[in-house]
Amino acid sequence: GDIKMGTTVATNALLERKGDRVLLLISKGFRDALRIAYQARPDIFAKEIILPEQLYERVIEINERVRADGRVERLLDIAACRPAIEQAKADGIDAVAIVFMHAWKYPDHEKAVAKVCRKLGFGQVSVSHEVSPLIKLVGRGDTTVVDAYLSPILSRYVQRVAGELGAGPRLMFMMSSGGLTAADMFQGKDALLSGPAGGVVGMVETAKLAGFDKVIGFDMGGTSTDVAHYDGEYERAFDTEVAGVRIRAPMMRIHTVAAGGGSILHYEAGRFRAGPDSAGANPGPAAYRRGGPLAVTDANVMLGKLQPDFFPAIFGPGQNEALDVDTVRKKFTALAAEIGDGRSPEAVAEGFVTIGVENMANAIKKISVQRGYDVTEYLLNCFGGAGGQHACLVADALGMEAVLIHPFSGLLSAYGIGLSSVFASRQQALLKPLAEESRPAIDELIATLKRAVIAEFAAQGITESAVSSTPVLQIRYDGTDTALPVNFEH
Repeated sequence: GDIKMGTTVATNALLERKGDRVLLLISKGFRDALRIAYQARPDIFAKEIILPEQLYERVIEINERVRADGRVERLLDIAACRPAIEQAKADGIDAVAIVFMHAWKYPDHEKAVAKVCRKLGFGQVSVSHEVSPLIKLVGRGDTTVVDAYLSPILSRYVQRVAGELGAGPRLMFMMSSGGLTAADMFQGKDALLSGPAGGVVGMVETAKLAGFDKVIGFDMGGTSTDVAHYDGEYERAFDTEVAGVRIRAPMMRIHTVAAGGGSILHYEAGRFRAGPDSAGANPGPAAYRRGGPLAVTDANVMLGKLQPDFFPAIFGPGQNEALDVDTVRKKFTALAAEIGDGRSPEAVAEGFVTIGVENMANAIKKISVQRGYDVTEYLLNCFGGAGGQHACLVADALGMEAVLIHPFSGLLSAYGIGLSSVFASRQQALLKPLAEESRPAIDELIATLKRAVIAEFAAQGITESAVSSTPVLQIRYDGTDTALPVNFEH
């Protein structure tokens, strides 16, 4: 049959900066455009601005320039840049990102350079008008570089999995958008939320089965908590920043906070703190008998919410209890003595759980209340390994009245991937006023993009009759910079 997978290979490679070596080819005079970017200052008072590390290793400026109206100001000089590109290939760089000014509309120069790079034998050639054919050099450039950086790692992983499976089953991967695609079409830019996106589909589908159409997803694992909002349709962000890198590709709108079962408990300067650092799987929380620090899981052990009798004895033969309750009790007793205000060890553990719950409740407020939704009308669909211990407390903190814990809540992301449908999307910029005279151009572009999507489905063996599509216009007021997604129905 089919094998459907989610993977964090691309996410981890980006977080740890372990992608492939990338050569950036950009229009002459714009060598540092992606590094300078938008000069955003997240910390307005920081005296030393530390720019994110760039993903490309080497830049070659290409002598070419097309103006915004399509006039060629400087003809493409391939012969002049070819030796430098050949040198990069000889130095072991195998991935190339090609980003030229205004190529989203006039891609001929990019196509010519891409052809040269493929002839020279580069394994990965990411071209901006194919990866992200949208206006704005920086967003388009960043997305193209990310694609060149991550796609080789992803394709090696996919080939390894496909090789192990053999010719039998059809292999599909989950994309950040919440849809599946054939293994050979899976690209780096679409892989960053491959795992969590399955959880969003799982939370929505299981809530529908239970009769709810307004859902907050609450996925609490060992290190982090992912929360998502659903009110009749999947929310996808189009411009996202992941690990300091801007990406323009449809992604599920998921908010993550560093609060999980392994979040380490700290008592500093008279205040409690849970996380953001995590005890991980090894050594894990103190109860895991590996000498780990006190973590949120230990607070639940202390309060009796985690029963050792129900834990498998995975910590070695001859041990009746899987969880080490005595060590947890000793550590909390010592901490209560250090605090010294007469609180019991249980009260200290309760305090830490309250802090963790507040962190998670605030994450949910960020995606709901702060965006104008009344969270009390929603179902809290709780999943992930640690979700069940905190679901009712989180619901109470937010005034929510219904919590769903599905029998598959421990593996709902995988269940969601099983319920997902195959998905494909295409984007293309079109700078025209939203008026009746623009309708032919809009209709023509929608038809072109739809043909491309249907061709992608056809390559995966899906007939046109089985496909449903929704055209979405990203509309902005003239003179502003923020696009609003609007479903375009005739």
